[in-house]
Amino acid sequence: MSELITNDIGAVTPRSAFVRGARELMPAWPGIFAWGLVTGVAMVKSGLSVTAATVLSLLAYAGSAQLAALPLMAAFAPIWLVTLTAVTVNLRFVVYSVLTRRHFAHLNAQRRVWLGYLVGDIMFVRFTAMIEREPYYPHRVYYYFGGAIANWVLWQMSSIIGIFAATTIPTSWGLELAGTLTLVALLVPLCASRPVLAGVVIAAVVSVLAHDVPMRLGLLFAIALGVAVAFAVERARSAP
Repeated sequence: MSELITNDIGAVTPRSAFVRGARELMPAWPGIFAWGLVTGVAMVKSGLSVTAATVLSLLAYAGSAQLAALPLMAAFAPIWLVTLTAVTVNLRFVVYSVLTRRHFAHLNAQRRVWLGYLVGDIMFVRFTAMIEREPYYPHRVYYYFGGAIANWVLWQMSSIIGIFAATTIPTSWGLELAGTLTLVALLVPLCASRPVLAGVVIAAVVSVLAHDVPMRLGLLFAIALGVAVAFAVERARSAP
């Protein structure tokens, strides 16, 4: 279906691009649902009230950052450390934004803010893969919005289900593994890029070596160093 749409550029409308974006995200739905469910359960079991967890899910929309910050919040860690942890874990979204900037730079500030809020790992991978295959695809903004909004709706639904069902979902279900495997499946194709591969290798090695650093600071070091290395490799590759 997507090939037919792409071959007939004139037939592509904003509506069809939006629907295609949502439809092509469907294979990832089970993983998104599992990851959202895990995050919702974790928030309540870490001590947050149902109301606070729901508000956090709607405002933050960043499962990995939430899961990294929750143990620190439960341990009453300093607010600066909780904030630094969340920001560091989400540094990858800065990279995503830089890589997709040229496709959205023409939009007004309000739409770019919404795009920034909806940035996610899965849709970033889908969008960049589509652009690489079909560089002249029209209405790419609507394609992105379709997938990103579908991702957001599914995530919020699963997260809120996890919040309200936290006391009845047993940890033996192994939902954490399902969510992690989803992220691994997304990461592997990205490693075809040399900067990404360098950053992933460095972050992985440092995170293992610094596993016992107090207050999970080892994770912060690993992410920060991985991002720095990825930027350095990209700059070296782009240099004349």
